[in-house]
Amino acid sequence: MKRPHSATRTNRQPPANTTTAQRPKKASPTEPEFHNAWLAHHLYVLFSSLGQLARSPFASLMTAAVLGIALALPTGLYLLLENARHISQAWGGTAQISLFLKSDVDDTRAQTLAEEIYQKEGVQNLRFISRVEALNEYKELSGFADAINALDSNPLPAVIVIQTTSQAVNKAGLPTGDETLLNELRALPEVELAQYDMQWLNRLFAMMAVVQRGVWILGGLLALTVLLVIGNTIRLSIDNRRDEIEINKLFGATDAFIRRPFLYGGFWYGLAGGIIAWLLVTVAFVFLQSPVNSLIALYHSEFQLITLDILTTLKLLLISILLGLMGAWLAVGRHLRDIQPH
Repeated sequence: MKRPHSATRTNRQPPANTTTAQRPKKASPTEPEFHNAWLAHHLYVLFSSLGQLARSPFASLMTAAVLGIALALPTGLYLLLENARHISQAWGGTAQISLFLKSDVDDTRAQTLAEEIYQKEGVQNLRFISRVEALNEYKELSGFADAINALDSNPLPAVIVIQTTSQAVNKAGLPTGDETLLNELRALPEVELAQYDMQWLNRLFAMMAVVQRGVWILGGLLALTVLLVIGNTIRLSIDNRRDEIEINKLFGATDAFIRRPFLYGGFWYGLAGGIIAWLLVTVAFVFLQSPVNSLIALYHSEFQLITLDILTTLKLLLISILLGLMGAWLAVGRHLRDIQPH
């Protein structure tokens, strides 16, 4: 008798020669594609932030003008100091002592005295100017030749110009070693007046150093002003886009993603402020060029007014852009933490 056939549940196995179908994986972007997307997004944000400023041109221009004026003031003072330093260096950095001899000293005795002084220690070079040479030189430089020709006698004394070898300067602005030589020359019976020609120039250098330190302090204060102005402008922009920032955070946007357009806004503010500062300083020195040329012509000098060259202009723009980025960074970092999605 056959056992009844019972239906048994069997597990069906795939044939040995068949492969299991797999879900296709999404290909990850390659490194060049990632960099291209990152660069494209930065370019988009760069120009979109410029478009944000262009939507309110008057307010943006006023902010940039404030930044430009704040940057133009220390830049102009810096150029004025550079011009003053250039003029003072053109006058000569060698210490000189001018000996004005008495009127009764004839040229022969004056020439002998000059040879004696040249042998003294501390004298590097010497130039003797006779009474006739002094008169002719004064006629040429003063422009009063007709009046001088009307005089009965030569009123100018003979002059001995001495260049010293001392370089180190003491607290009084007098090079070390020249004070002893100066006192010795003053005691000569033929000398009416001994004038130290570099003392006033050394004092001028000291005053210029003080002014330069003041310019640096003023520049620091105005740089702080630029940071505050840009920071306040970016803060207002953040408040106006508060809802947009909250929505971006709800969708998982990172702080770097949200911060990026505001940083580029600071970049554009800084660049515009630097360009305005360059225009203001350039126009100011154009107006100064004519009276400075007239003054230079009176002194028969070949001095050229120093203005903003390419390197100085690049430094000005770089500083203004860095100040714009720093002000925007500080403002965004401070106020972005206070905005959280509800």
